[in-house]
Amino acid sequence: METIQFVGTTPKELREGVSEDIKNQLFAFFRKREDPEELLTREEAAKFLKIGLSTLKKWTDDSKLVAYGIGNRVYYKKSELMSSLQRLNE
Repeated sequence: METIQFVGTTPKELREGVSEDIKNQLFAFFRKREDPEELLTREEAAKFLKIGLSTLKKWTDDSKLVAYGIGNRVYYKKSELMSSLQRLNE
């Protein structure tokens, strides 16, 4: 095990340094986790919106949602799913 010595560092400076490092790591974690350009499969998009696959298809056919594809695969951008939601009680 390595030994670390803090020479010339006050307890306050140590706390601030550790707090800053933890804050940066949490920020990076949540930024990675909530990637707005994340692609979702049909099943993931339906689960995300809490709807069935038939409703997802109807909304896509009605141009309420934009779908992307390659080969036989269909994807939805998470950011576009979020932006397609409309505020109620305006």
